[in-house]
Amino acid sequence: MFDSNDRVRVLSEALPYIQSFAGKTIVVKYGGAAMTDNALKAQVISDIVFMACVGIRPVVVHGGGPEINTWLGKMGIEAKFLNGLRVTDADTMDVVEMVLVGRVNKELASLINQSGGSAVGICGKDANLITARPQGAAEMGFVGEVASINPSLLSSLVENGYIPIVSSVATDETGQAYNINADTVAGEIAAALGAEKLILLTDTAGILKDYHDPSTIIHQLDITQARELIQSGVVSGGMIPKVTCCVRSLAQGVRAAHIIDGRVPHALLLEIFTDSGVGSMIVGSSSYNHRSNPM
Repeated sequence: MFDSNDRVRVLSEALPYIQSFAGKTIVVKYGGAAMTDNALKAQVISDIVFMACVGIRPVVVHGGGPEINTWLGKMGIEAKFLNGLRVTDADTMDVVEMVLVGRVNKELASLINQSGGSAVGICGKDANLITARPQGAAEMGFVGEVASINPSLLSSLVENGYIPIVSSVATDETGQAYNINADTVAGEIAAALGAEKLILLTDTAGILKDYHDPSTIIHQLDITQARELIQSGVVSGGMIPKVTCCVRSLAQGVRAAHIIDGRVPHALLLEIFTDSGVGSMIVGSSSYNHRSNPM
């Protein structure tokens, strides 16, 4: 039973973190099961609104793969993947943009607004936020990479108390639309904004020494250790691009990057506002440890 003493203890533990991170930007990549499970979705929305209410400046970058697949199926278009990335021909690109920009993005903004936040849904096309370039492999179609970030719109929104909700559709200099990996976009936006933290909501517990055993989670590591885990094969498969994205953002000045399990209720608040956290935190320097000394 959660009594009054428990509530006071939780608030007391959270206070130093609230004080430390007030006024700081935290970029959240929202995806995975937390987008498809309605109960988890409601908790993520609540966490984001809570962050804003205590003075943190959240910026949300979202995916939407399952809903894209649903709509491709409705339109009779086969979903194809190569090396973990969606092959995006012209027809698929139309559906990706329709779903991410027109449906998922606006739904998330609406849910946050209904929960007491002030969210604005945008995509990479708005105010030239993201300039794209082809990823390189012709067989991937309109899969892009981030060529540049113009953070002025995001800065204006967060400075005025709004929560930007960003979908990772952008155009190149000719106006051609590209589908960009949302993890990558989140990392580049975090770097461009000089964010305190980048947080990736995933469907895994974090970085594991043994991917079969969640109890082997590594709670904190630095850039050098993260690169060594990739080279040694401990970090493999789909975790490689996530860790690489975190390392890249740290190298560009982000203070800490977190990989956390979005299937854990209120994972965002547990990671940010508690001593133990719930996921893996990668830092640029081992001297940064918000868990033990947030002030």
